Order: sequence, then structure tokens, then C-alpha cells
Amino acid sequence: MFSKLKLLRFAACVAFAALGRGWENWSWSSDINFAATDEFAGASGSSISVNSSAYAALSVKLEGTFPGYAGLRFDIAGMQPDLTIFIQSTGDNDQSPSIALSDISKTVVDGTFSSLLINFNDLPATGAQISGNDTWDRLTFQAGGNGAFYHIDNIVLVNEIVIPPLFLSAEPLANDIIAVTTQGAVDLTDIHVALNGQAVNILNSTTYVPVDTPSNSITYLNLASPFQQGNLSITAGNATFAYSLPAVQYGSIVQQVSTPINPHIYGVNFPTSASYIQHLGVTISRWGGNAVTAYNPFGGFTNAGNDWYFENRANDDADDWIGWVQGAGSDTLVTVPALDWVSKDATSYSYPASVYPDQTGFDPYNSDAGSGLLPNGSYVTPVPNQSNVYVPWNTTAAKQWLTGLQNKPFMVSIDNEIEIASNTHQDMHPAPMDYDEELARVISFGTMIKEALPDTLLVAPSTCSWWYYWTSEVGYTDNAAHYNIDFLPWFLMQMKQHDNTTGQRLLDYLDIHYYFQPDTSANDAAAKALRLRMTRSLWDTGYVDESWVGTSPQNHQWNPTSVNLIPRFKTLIAQNYPGTKLSVSEWSSTDDTDITGGLVTVDALGIFGRYQLDSATYWATPDELGPIGLAYWLYRGYGTHFGSSSAQVNLASPNPDTQGVYAGTENGKLTLVIVNKNPDTPISFYLANVPTGTYFIRHFGGQAGVAKWQTTITLKQNTYTVVPAYTALFLQEQ
Repeated sequence: MFSKLKLLRFAACVAFAALGRGWENWSWSSDINFAATDEFAGASGSSISVNSSAYAALSVKLEGTFPGYAGLRFDIAGMQPDLTIFIQSTGDNDQSPSIALSDISKTVVDGTFSSLLINFNDLPATGAQISGNDTWDRLTFQAGGNGAFYHIDNIVLVNEIVIPPLFLSAEPLANDIIAVTTQGAVDLTDIHVALNGQAVNILNSTTYVPVDTPSNSITYLNLASPFQQGNLSITAGNATFAYSLPAVQYGSIVQQVSTPINPHIYGVNFPTSASYIQHLGVTISRWGGNAVTAYNPFGGFTNAGNDWYFENRANDDADDWIGWVQGAGSDTLVTVPALDWVSKDATSYSYPASVYPDQTGFDPYNSDAGSGLLPNGSYVTPVPNQSNVYVPWNTTAAKQWLTGLQNKPFMVSIDNEIEIASNTHQDMHPAPMDYDEELARVISFGTMIKEALPDTLLVAPSTCSWWYYWTSEVGYTDNAAHYNIDFLPWFLMQMKQHDNTTGQRLLDYLDIHYYFQPDTSANDAAAKALRLRMTRSLWDTGYVDESWVGTSPQNHQWNPTSVNLIPRFKTLIAQNYPGTKLSVSEWSSTDDTDITGGLVTVDALGIFGRYQLDSATYWATPDELGPIGLAYWLYRGYGTHFGSSSAQVNLASPNPDTQGVYAGTENGKLTLVIVNKNPDTPISFYLANVPTGTYFIRHFGGQAGVAKWQTTITLKQNTYTVVPAYTALFLQEQ
């Protein structure tokens, strides 16, 4: 129910006059008809027709401000347009969290309007809030990378939203807990539980509201009897929730058999703030990616290469970044450019349309800046004069920068994926890079780094993917020229030989980037199941990769159809350059917004600890309130830590396709993380050697949804512990 509406569009007006009084059109790169009559939802007989190119937007600004509203309502028609909605305060550059249209509705169709509502106190997908006290004055509907065509009507700011009372979910959790989520003022006494037809009393309840999503709440009901195999029924008001609790799986935890966990496995690229680092427990933060290759620290400029039309732009200062990140409690991994050029200013670009008109695409915000790619798939030639956009860079300039840093990084990497610079930065380095050039750049810049920052750990070569672990951009002739030795084993051998010659270790970490190769882009049930089981490629020698890797191996390694990432590279290091640590400075779940992406991340972080990976940073910056952010929060958030060592887990019937069980130990206290990858079936365990007593628990996923749920429980027995479907559960002995 809405008691007050503020119209953005008046029905009686046409064209630009269709905007309400005081509203201005701030849209860009979009064909907009404010009085389209081909489709409409309201009584006016017209709507707003929008055809936005990639990343373009319908955007309107009020001359005043519109604080204090409860939500936004609008009608929209189109083939599920790829849109992100956000509100801004142009006076102080503040912006609300971005809201994907797909998180509001996945059933928007062409020809029929869907009436949608955004509750500013409970944003879709995250439950975050938009402050009612900010000076909001701009509303934007921005298209994604493929553009968007749609009709929109009846855009209304809502003064009041009345939430009807409703039980949203009720799930079994741990040994004897029912977790209940609600909306509105429900009657929590109207909940009844039965197990195998017998009523189970509720002893007490505790309600928890996450601090950063106060619109969400969860109530934990403590039952008088523990769970067991059978049929569980929960009646809450007019809603009924039924579960078939499965037969128990047997296992044991052995804290006495443990291996240390390097805390640097819980890292991300480019955290957004000090509070972000602390809320998620980020242990190492990386300044990296394609945009760092051209970073000029003397001017604060950079260029992302073919990631964004080879355009120079202003960039944050690395020294300042190191300072605030380390001040927030995170170590830092900083990338040093190692090609021959860096950006000269914040405005130049390599492929202007005025010189190269026949390119495949142009920046939607700067129509003169081109992609550098011709319609036939080849790069623009001849290569533009680099001095038009860049200034020279070498070890002398880099040393001047590093020695002048006020804040010293913990780790330094030598550029980013330079083995593919002839693609990502073709305007800077058009020739394919071979084995010898990459090694020479690592040694020359690495030697300089150790001179400038002798206490900093050196990380290289930050190779982009599985293919390039074994082969350079030059191709197989490069392998053949090096005795048919695959690239990274050869690289390790050469670094060891260099140390033998100089008498001093140069490389501290072998650094790689790892992106799962199976195609999960469909994001249907089959793709989600594949996403969840492909974490086996991190450790399992028996898992044949479900991608081209499993059918067309292009390397000279043992068991070439199995990635077996961490054990494989631990072995290669032991064979070729003992004492070197292993880092994965870029990796991803393949879907940051889907619950399965969050469960993959929980699974991977557990695997990193168990198999003793030395460092890992997620690419790029997970949303703190999204599934990936919650995976980090689960293990490390707000000062709660999984454990300093990984304890042995023995399962009678392990099934890594559908579940993961990880144990941490510290000062004799046990922590468990259990991941249920089944979309609709709970799992249960009898884990021997799990002490009874008080446990702090966290969880996300399942019917309860993506939020920072947590409470303290008493584990009365360890014979039947339940984890709901699509849920990650953390239990820490107190």
C-alpha cells in the first residue's frame, strides 16, 4: 500500500515535457522517446521508449532532492533487458548500491508490462538499505555490455511501503535448530514442529538482525529433541515447510593431525574500504589486473588496454592505497609495470576514429576512442606511435618510484599476464612474447625490486590461464626451441639456475591465475551443478576436467586431462625450484551473483587451506553483501577466524560433487565448515570427535537466503548435524 507518490512523469505531457516539473534529462548514448505510443501501461496512452547502447543509460535528475522515500515503483516491458538501477547524490558524489533488474524480476517480457517495486529498506538480492537522509537527486537505468531496449512507464517514488506479515522460510539447522525468516510482524508463537508424526516442543527462540541489512531478520528456534532421519514438518501461520531428513553420513575429525593454513589465502583484488576489509576479514589485497600494466606512478595515470578502448585515465595513487589497506589490517600485493611504456596523461587514446574509422567498436562515453580491432578480427596496423599515448618505462624509473614509497608493500608482482601483452596491450607490445623475453623481464625487474625493497617478497610471473602455463603466445615452436619443456616448469628451472649463479634467491612465489575452464554461462541447473563440482580441479587427480582441458591436452605433463592444480604445482616446485611458495593472485567462481558462486567460493577457500596454498586473491572485488563476500565473511568476518591449521577430515562416503567438509583447529578449539551443494536436499553427518557444548555458528544460502546469519547454539550431541540445501554452515567451538 502506498500513501504518497512523487511522479517523475506526468501523463498529460509529451516528449521532453513528459518529465515531471523540475526533472532534467541526463541520459547518455541512448535513443529515448518520452512519448512512445506503441506500448504503454498507464492511462496517458504513452510510455518512455529506451534503446541504450552498451553501458548507456536513461538517467534523470531533479533540480532539488528527493530524500525520505521508501521505494521506487515502475512498469517495464522488454525481453528481460540487462539493466542496473541506482540512485545518486550529485552534490557529494554518493551512490546507492547497484540493483540488477534480474534481481527484482527474471520474467520481464516484451509486449506486456511488469509492475515492479524496489524497497529502499530491503534492496533486492542483498537486503541492504538506501539511506533516507542523503541528498538523492538522480535516478539511472544503465544498460549492460550488450545494450538494452525496453519501454518504461509510471515511474513513481513511494513514500510508504506496508509489508504484510509472512513466514518466508523455516529450515532445520545443526542438531536441533529451526531457522525461520519472516517479513512484517508475524506471530512467532504460531509455529509448530513435528518429526516423524510426533510433535516436538520449542524450548526457546533467539532473533538476530544483521547489522548491515537491518531489514532482514532470522529467528532460531531451539527444539526439545534433536533431529533424526525421517519426515520433518514445520507449520508457521498459514505456511507449511516439509523436509525429508536423510540417513546420516559417518565421518571423523582428527585435530591432532593438522597442517598450517597460510592466512593469505583469504585475499581479494582492490577492496573498497577499510570497513570492507574488516567485515570480510581480507588478509591480503592485490593492486593488479590489466589496468596496472600501464600505471604511471609519477602522474597518477593508467590505461586498461583492450579492456577499455586503450584509453588513458586518471588512477588512484598506489602509495596511498598501500597505506590505507595496510592500516585496515590487510597485507598488500602490488603490481609493478614491466613493459616499456606507461600512460603519459589521463586523456590520450591509441585508436581514434578520426584516424582509424573502420573499427569494431567505440567507447560509448567517447565516440572517438576505438577498440583497435578491425571487422575481420585482426588488429589495426600499423601499430600507433606509442609516444602519442605513453612515456618510456624501465627499471630505473620503477626503482625511483619504489624507493620513494612511504608505504612499503608486503609482496610485489612483476606486471600482470605479460605473456599475452600482444593482445591485451597490443598498442604497447605488438610482438608476441616468448619464453626468453618474459624470463628476462622477470629477472631484470625482480633484481631491481629486491634492491629497492629488500624486505618485500617477489611474485611472478602471474600467468593468465591453463593454456599459457605450458605454452607462450609464440606457440609450440617456442616449446620446441626450449627442448619441448613446458613454460612454467622451464621458468622454475631458469629461476633456480639464476639463484645458483648469483647465490641469492630472487623469486619467493610462483604466481598463477586460475579460471575454471568449463562453460557454466547458461546458469541452468546443469551449469550450476557443473560449477559446484569443478572445484575438484583444484586438488583431485581423478577428476577429468569437464572442458577442453579434459579432451585436448596441449602440454607435456603427467595426467594432462586432470588439472589437479595445487598438488600439481607443489610437485613442479619441488622438482624444479624447491622452497618457492605458490600464489593464485586471480581466480573466480564464474558467477558472483548466484548462490552457487558463493558455495564454490566457500568450497575453494576450504580446499586452499587443506592443500596448503600459500596465497590467493579473488578477482575482482566481491560485493560485501553478495554470495562471494559472504563466503569470506563466513571464514574470517569481523575478527572471527576459521583456524590457524587445517585438521584431518575422514568421511566414510565422500562426495565432493555435492558437499564439502572442512575442519580448522586453533588452541585446541574446533571449527567446521560444511557446504551442501545439493539444490533441494539437506545433508546430515555424524562426525566423531566433534565435542558437544557451545558453538558460534554462521550460515548463508538455502531458503534463508544470502545474508550474514549467525547465532550461538548448544550442540547437545554430534550424532546428527543437518545442513540445508544450497547452504554453507560454519560452527566454531567456544
